[in-house]
Amino acid sequence: MYAGRPYVLLERGWIAFRSTNWIPVVTGFVEPVLFLLAFGYGMGSLVGDVTTGSKTIDYTLFIAPGLLANSAMNGAIYDSTWNVFWKLNESKLYKTMLSTPLGPLDIALGEITWALIRGLVYSIGFLTVVTALGLTPSVWAILAIPAASLVAFGFASFGMAITSYFKTYQQMGFINFVLLPMTLFSGSLYPISVYPDWLEKVIMALPLWHGIELVRAFWFGEINSGVFVHVTYFVVMIGIGLFVTSRRLRALFLR
Repeated sequence: MYAGRPYVLLERGWIAFRSTNWIPVVTGFVEPVLFLLAFGYGMGSLVGDVTTGSKTIDYTLFIAPGLLANSAMNGAIYDSTWNVFWKLNESKLYKTMLSTPLGPLDIALGEITWALIRGLVYSIGFLTVVTALGLTPSVWAILAIPAASLVAFGFASFGMAITSYFKTYQQMGFINFVLLPMTLFSGSLYPISVYPDWLEKVIMALPLWHGIELVRAFWFGEINSGVFVHVTYFVVMIGIGLFVTSRRLRALFLR
């Protein structure tokens, strides 16, 4: 099950990245910056300030942490879904790996860690840009990086677990079907208090809402019991993702 060699997957990821895979990584970094410029400085001039909780803040400052959480999610989810799907069903790379001393948990941890690194790079790049734009209200914002990493870890582990059940490209379309509305409606661009109560509760059950609230809490230095709830949500998500992924790889290739 586990040979203690997930670093082999990281070495392979680095070699592949140096060849051609750097292009989607760069585009993934640019995307949230473009959203910030378009919505924050474009539409934000029409919106003005936003009231959330007991305070009123500039709209651009409001969406910045939400876009950071989105960036971490996107960086992790695409590496742990489409790349994993190709290695599972097209190249049969995992099957080859499992004929070596590597175990299913080595592959799961290696791939998820690589996706986590990608999400971390996106987060650091985005935080650097918004800091240069004067959108970090305090030094607490630096803690948004580990928060975004936890978000990336959660989505990477869960994304890989779900992908292990998909067999066709049509089934993979389900991922975008879920991600797009979650991205638009989970509170990154406006407070979810605009929704009816029942819909607000539905949104609060989604992982991206917890990710946005977690990053936003550190961004503004508002550390309270809600942070513990968000962290626990992602720890459970990571545990389920790792467990299901390792069991699926074992069932697919070692039975």
